[in-house]
Amino acid sequence: MSTTDGSTYEGFTAEERAAMKDHAKELRKAARRSAQADKAAEAARDVLAKISEMRDSDRVMAERVHAVITAAAPALAPRLWYGMPAYARDGKIVCHFQPAEKFKTRHATLGFSDQASLDEGVMWPVAFALTEVTPEVEARIGALVRQAAG
Repeated sequence: MSTTDGSTYEGFTAEERAAMKDHAKELRKAARRSAQADKAAEAARDVLAKISEMRDSDRVMAERVHAVITAAAPALAPRLWYGMPAYARDGKIVCHFQPAEKFKTRHATLGFSDQASLDEGVMWPVAFALTEVTPEVEARIGALVRQAAG
C-alpha cells in the first residue's frame, strides 16, 4: 500500500501489535473483575507480575520506579497499560514505565500523560529516558510524580 507521499505503509510493527493485544487482554480482564477493592489489588499484582517478567536491567529499574511512585503518590493506582506498568488517578493514566525491551529501544522511558499536572509555561517535558535509577533519579522521579498527581 502506498501513501500520498509515495512511501510504503508497512502497518504496525510486531511490538506495536503485541502492545495492542496486551491492552485488549487488560481490558477483558478488568471487565471480569468484581468488587472495586478486588480490582485494585489484582491490578497491582498484575503490575508486579509484569515487572518480574522483564529482562534484568528493565526489571531493576521498573522495581525502583514502582517503589518510588507508590511511595510518592499513594493515591495513584498501579495497573497495566498496553502491557506496561502504569499509575492512574480516577481510572486515567497519569504516568507509565516503558521498558527498553518493549519497543526495542536503547533506553527505558518514564512517561506522563495529559492527566499529569506538570504544566510549566507553554512547553514542558512529558517523557524521560532512563538508563539507570540512582538515588538522584529516584528523588527526581518522586518530585515529578508528586507534582503530576496534583
